[in-house]
Amino acid sequence: MSVAALLCLSLVAAAPAAPAVPKVAAPAAVLDDWHKAAAEADEARYFGHFTAEGVFLGTDATERWTRDAFRAWAKPYFTRGKAWSFRAVSRNLVVSKDGTVAWFDEVLDTPNMGPCRGSGVLVKEGNLWKIAQYNLSVPIPNEVLPDITSRIEKHLKAPAPEGK
Repeated sequence: MSVAALLCLSLVAAAPAAPAVPKVAAPAAVLDDWHKAAAEADEARYFGHFTAEGVFLGTDATERWTRDAFRAWAKPYFTRGKAWSFRAVSRNLVVSKDGTVAWFDEVLDTPNMGPCRGSGVLVKEGNLWKIAQYNLSVPIPNEVLPDITSRIEKHLKAPAPEGK
């Protein structure tokens, strides 16, 4: 073996190992399966992806649900065999250096709400990734925001319907 080859081998052996980059595939797969479970109306699978303390924030300002409250609200949709269908068109996902927390934002294609955005946090419980928080929003183009803001203000000032 040549001196140059031995020198190269010793440099490679002495080089510090590159830090392991946590994989985003596992938490991304959880989000994909979570959306698929809703589309397939698989209630147990869908809610099984949440932590026990998980929170779902909906598009309405009043929609802040714990996992169990969200499950109770959504039960009729899952029972009838058709929940909702959200498909991630794009997603940014980052895993913490210690590999126990991931945060994300995703652009969603939805048949009933139009373009939406989801964002949130997943935590690793044992070997499983679980959703600790999911925030669903409807991105509003800046050009139409004044009209939407005005409509929201009018809605909030309107008298509540009888029985509420």
